[in-house]
Amino acid sequence: MTADFLNIDLGDGINSNDATASTQSVVGYLLFKRVLIEGANAISSPLTYGFPAVTGFLGSFHAMSRKLAESKADELSGISLGGVLLACHECTPQIYRDKPYNNYTFNQTRNPIKRDGKTASIIEEGKCRLVMTFAVEVLADTALSDSQTDTLIQHTTKWIWQQRMAGGSVHGLARSEPVQFFSYDKANELKPNLLPAFVLMEAQQEFSEIIKEVRFDNPNATALDALIDVSSLHHIPETLPNGETKWHTTSRKSGRGWLVPMPLGYQGISELYDAGVMQNVRNPEYPSQYVEAIYGLGKWVYPQRLGSNESEYDIAKAFWRYHYDEKNSLYLVTQNS
Repeated sequence: MTADFLNIDLGDGINSNDATASTQSVVGYLLFKRVLIEGANAISSPLTYGFPAVTGFLGSFHAMSRKLAESKADELSGISLGGVLLACHECTPQIYRDKPYNNYTFNQTRNPIKRDGKTASIIEEGKCRLVMTFAVEVLADTALSDSQTDTLIQHTTKWIWQQRMAGGSVHGLARSEPVQFFSYDKANELKPNLLPAFVLMEAQQEFSEIIKEVRFDNPNATALDALIDVSSLHHIPETLPNGETKWHTTSRKSGRGWLVPMPLGYQGISELYDAGVMQNVRNPEYPSQYVEAIYGLGKWVYPQRLGSNESEYDIAKAFWRYHYDEKNSLYLVTQNS
């Protein structure tokens, strides 16, 4: 398992734990339609690749929420951003293979040039092209006025073009009404704007069931064995009466929908160091800690299945948020309130 280090910024901004944020509630949603992202990071963890890590998107809107806090516009005072709903229209990894049965490899670039003009060694990385729609919770003490809504849309439309998304750059938005605001009681009106796409949901209940099934077959199996089993296809031969062999392909996730392994955050594996103690961190003004990735299962769901509280998937529970467990040194992304 590859260790990494993490800067612990638990101050103002998205889903912070300060007293001001705790008094706010969701008053509406900002919808960013069909955001075209080029060069997004396709390597989401040491074990997974394809769709970027959820933290890459939450961090982007965390930065936007900070811009809201620093804005001098009176209409934006006391407004912050909360959880983020992720709807993916298109995800195209930048990969190549020279023959039909060869393994795919990521397209690599040689940059930047060294001081002597020679090309630097390739630092392997994976990129992808995304078309995403984001719904972001808007937090405030009271409902927003029309003036506040207009100002919020105006500023966030400008900021989304400036903001890096999962390591990529924003190259386009929907031509018609790229950024919209929906009040809290009109959450279901978000769904038509998400089509056609898939919404990323947690699948921890399915994962727990799969772990039990795997351990029923092998009592010594671990949760990692179950995660690998979900990612595998089992080809089982069957000998027919005429002597021919027929192959059956099975999977643990059959009948459970489109399940995908994904990183869900980080687990601390060292003590929490004070600001400035750990060297070569991204931001030395915050405490830092060595961590390892935590894995679980996600599920891609049609937007039509997001309904009210009585439906299988409540749209209010489709928003990803940060969760910090200080006692267990857990830094998670979750869809729990």
